[in-house]
Amino acid sequence: MRNLLKEFLKGIIKENPTFVLVLGLCPTLAVSVSISNAIGMGIAATFVLLGSNIIISLVKNSIPDGIRIPCYIVIIATFVTIAEMMMKAYSPELDRSLGIYVPLIVVNCIVLGRAEAYACKNNALSSFFDALGMGAGFTLALVLISALREFLGTGKLLGYELINGFHPVAFFSFPPGALLVIGVLLGFFNWWAARKKCT
Repeated sequence: MRNLLKEFLKGIIKENPTFVLVLGLCPTLAVSVSISNAIGMGIAATFVLLGSNIIISLVKNSIPDGIRIPCYIVIIATFVTIAEMMMKAYSPELDRSLGIYVPLIVVNCIVLGRAEAYACKNNALSSFFDALGMGAGFTLALVLISALREFLGTGKLLGYELINGFHPVAFFSFPPGALLVIGVLLGFFNWWAARKKCT
């Protein structure tokens, strides 16, 4: 049980896909305009990670090495299609807001990377916790970036004004603002990791 907890926690802190592995930056830059977008993308990516990691770990010994990547992509695409159809059916506004970035989860390097680096070498239970941790880490990173961008760019969080008289800077609602926020956060997490190593 301790090992499974370790697999889960590494995705949130030690191997966070956004702040440590620096993966999945395209959807991070694009959808982190609002917290609701971040939560929607995080849930969709976590669902795909969970489904594909479990299935790949179960069928890994049946797939020849020469065609494993195309097989992984078919499995991942199946779960992306399910996520996209569910979003269209139950949350069409979020689907319109996320646009092309939901189908693009198929080629998200976090999902394909976990399939190749972890799920094809471990059992289904460990792969489940690995996917859950990576999905949670990706979602938390998206929410943190979105919260900063939404507050600095609009002066609000989830539509509520937090500080009377705060003057938002629209720059943070655009892609250059996303790059600046992510750069500052990456710098902070690198500084924090280096400081932790020294102590």
